[in-house]
Order: sequence, then structure tokens, then C-alpha cells
Amino acid sequence: MIKTKIFFCVLLAATQVIFAQTKKDVKDTLSTRERSIVIISAYTAQGNMLKLQTALNDGLNAGLNISETKEILVQLYAYAGFPRSLNALDKLMAVLEERKKNGISDVAGKEPSSNTDSKNMLQTGTENQTKLTGRKISGGIYAFAPAIDQFLKAHLFGAIFSRNNLDWKTRELVTIAALASMEGVEPQLRSHYGVGMHNGLTPAQLSELVNIVETSVDKHRGNIARQVLQSVTEQKPYTAATQPGELIFAKGQKIENDHFNGASWLNQLIQSDSNNTIQVGSVTFEPGARTNWHYHPAGQILLVLDGLGYYQEQGSPGRILRKGDVVKCPVNIPHWHGAARDEKFIQLAITDAQKGSAVWLHAVTSEEYNSVK
Repeated sequence: MIKTKIFFCVLLAATQVIFAQTKKDVKDTLSTRERSIVIISAYTAQGNMLKLQTALNDGLNAGLNISETKEILVQLYAYAGFPRSLNALDKLMAVLEERKKNGISDVAGKEPSSNTDSKNMLQTGTENQTKLTGRKISGGIYAFAPAIDQFLKAHLFGAIFSRNNLDWKTRELVTIAALASMEGVEPQLRSHYGVGMHNGLTPAQLSELVNIVETSVDKHRGNIARQVLQSVTEQKPYTAATQPGELIFAKGQKIENDHFNGASWLNQLIQSDSNNTIQVGSVTFEPGARTNWHYHPAGQILLVLDGLGYYQEQGSPGRILRKGDVVKCPVNIPHWHGAARDEKFIQLAITDAQKGSAVWLHAVTSEEYNSVK
């Protein structure tokens, strides 16, 4: 009898431990719905509409309703800008229309209530900001430029954060995912990591968010976001290893031939010789510059060092390239690559010259170049 009681006591204690650990694991893990919010926010912030289309479908399938999804994209105008927010909302409209044609009936969700009294928005926003951050925000840049302080408090924290179809924890998830995917916003990302934890996000959930960005969105941005998160959890200042736009290699000589359209520079780092058939060059493209169509008899490898670029193989849609991406150009397959419309692009080209130099073809048409999205 005593042995039986001891057995059940031990079993009960073990069950409680397992249950407690399970609760902790659940709490420290993002739900499928939350993971979809991270990806939607990240692709919106980067302006990647092609991948956003898939992410929106996945989010709606994961349980997001229409009102919540719209609200995510509306909020992001404050962090990624009106153009990307508007483009994302336009993409959502198209996705919903397509789903409706396919017989999918998405849940509308509740319309948000909000503070419409403009006279009280500044007061409400100040109160919301203080609750959200856990402290009163003043001085510094806000004293230097009082207008930005008023806009932030009255519009972002007063008008948007008063809308009740997303809770504050979710809104911070949206904000952090967007900032983690953007270039040059590390101070704001660091601040919002703290705000997110103040509103219920755990360090483990934030680490999972960073992992999603790193593996599914942008490897380079995810790596930086992880470094910033580490500085927060270890309570140390964040110091970037390299500054945005800092050159690893000198630009080299301007390319003066008909194989390139637009201003481009080549720094030939390694030239092939009798002992080594591999040649390596750093190429810098100014915004809009690109190569002609061409192919390599022994293939080529491209390592993206900085900026935003385009790459397209014959017969395939173009793709966007970001810092940290790697491209393996197939043998004898025509392709082209270059900078995005509004941003420079720096690549490291690794080529095996044993079967000869690149074979250059015709120029990339405006239609081909503008088709990359």
C-alpha cells in the first residue's frame, strides 16, 4: 500500500513537471499564425510582392482573418512607408479575389474601433506610448524636432495603436519583423526588441522570429537582427561589424565596353594563369546598371556583397538578389545580372576560365529588366 502511494506521488510529480515544461515550451514558441505574421511583415517591408502573395495565402490559411491582415499592412506604412504599404494592400485585394474565385470563404473579422477625436489623439497616444514602452519618452531627438514627436504620438500611438483588431503584442511582432528585414534601422530594432518583451514576447520567441527572417526572407538581415537581439539579451551596446554600404573591396576601374548597360566598375582581384584557372572579380553596379545577356563555358558563381540586384536565366523569371545571396550560374545557360532600379549592387564573380571567357550576347531590354519583381 505504501509502495503504491509512493508510486502515485512520484507519477504525479513527474506529470506536473512535464506539464509545466510543456506550458513553458508553448509559451516560448510562436504559433503558426504568428509565424505567418512575421513573414507577411518582412516581405511587405522589403517590397517583395511576389513572395508576399504566397505569404498572404499562407497567413489566411493559418487563421488570420481579413481585418487582421489588412491591419498588419496598414500599420506597416509607419515603418516601411506608404508605397510599400499600399502595394501590399493591393496585393491582398488580388489574393482575396483569387481565393474567392477558388471557392475559399475567408473570415472577415471585426472592424476595429479607434480614437477618432483628433483633439484627444495626442493625449491618448502619449498614454499608449508610455504603457507600451514602460516609460515616458521625451527629450533628445523629440525635443530637437517636436513635430516628429507629435506625429508619432498622435498618429502612430494615438490613432493606429488604439485600433483594437490587433493587440499590442501582435503589433510589436509586426514591427519587429519589419525592422529585422530592413537595412540601417538597427537602433529602432534594438528599441523594439525591448518594447516587444515588455508586451509579452519572450527572448525565445524573438529568436524564433529572427530565425524565420534568416532562413525564409533575408539571410544577411537575419544575421544582423540576431546580433542586435544578442546585444539586448546580454545588455551590451550593439556595434555593427561593418557599416551599411561599406565597401569590402575598392571599386576598381570603370567598365568601358558594350557588354554592360549603365555605370559599372570592376576590381579584378585574382587573374587566372597557367597554375590557376579561377579568376575572381568584384563588380559594382550603379542603380539600373546591368550586364548584357551572356553565358560561361565553365559556369560562374556570384556572391552578393551589398545592395539590391537582379538575376535572370533564359526561360526563367528574374529574381531579386540581396546581401548574402549566392547564385550558381549554370554552364552555357544565357543569363544577366545587375543592380535594382534605385539601389546599387555589388557582387563577387568567381569564374573558371579553363574553357574560355564569357560569350556575350544582346542587351537586356527594358521590358525584361522591368519584369523582375
